[in-house]
Amino acid sequence: MSMLLRALFAFTGNSLSQRLLFKNLQVSQHLLGIGSGASAGHSGEQAALSQVYARSGPPYCVFDVGANKGQFLRLALDAAGARAITVHSFEPGRETFALLRAGFGSEPRARLNNFALGREDGAATLHYHEVGTGMASLTRRRLEHAGVDFSLGEQVRITTIDAYCRDNAVDRIDLLKIDIEGHELDALAGAAGLFDRKAIGAVAFEFGGCNIDTRTYFQDFWYFFRDRGMDLYRITPSGYMHPVGAYKESHEQFKTTNFVALRRTPAQGAS
Repeated sequence: MSMLLRALFAFTGNSLSQRLLFKNLQVSQHLLGIGSGASAGHSGEQAALSQVYARSGPPYCVFDVGANKGQFLRLALDAAGARAITVHSFEPGRETFALLRAGFGSEPRARLNNFALGREDGAATLHYHEVGTGMASLTRRRLEHAGVDFSLGEQVRITTIDAYCRDNAVDRIDLLKIDIEGHELDALAGAAGLFDRKAIGAVAFEFGGCNIDTRTYFQDFWYFFRDRGMDLYRITPSGYMHPVGAYKESHEQFKTTNFVALRRTPAQGAS
């Protein structure tokens, strides 16, 4: 061990230094986009929309899976401007869907759906701690440490992206945005047919604390998209999309972070 390292270990071996190091780590992570993905308006999701709108022409087809009260839906519509777009929004919570419908029921570019999307058709319990929360999940999360008790719940219907597209004559999805609190991989599995046909151009998703409760890892997402010819990027608060070219264990950061996977163009080929 070098003298410099020994000096650093001695200098940082106290409570004040540890608090300063931890604060520096938090700031650095936020600038990297790690932990900055909780808000649709400040998470960099605008960058994903801009990429999609730049890569293909209208009319655009966007899926908003886990719509909550329509935060991302509003962002997608505003970013499209006067260009033709249809946003298919999915919110399974009964009362939360009523809030979504109150805000967007008269919007002709939105298709509002009161059910969940998953791995297969069926039903499950949606767990939450208060009406309208963006934390509702098909897993009863353990959040006593944060003062949150998931004691409320309701039965919701589940179908798959493939089945919905078949029933509604949707032949492609330009952007599939998924924010369903740890069950994103289930929704992706339910779109196997579209992925096989290369009919999904981009996927935007969150990764964070909910993945602790569902026991899913960033490694699962990285291999999923690699095997389907899509490149993965971490979105920073500035909107910069940083390529995640290789998986590392250090990517397993369970603070809400936004990622986008983009289908490679023929010119890009395999990476």
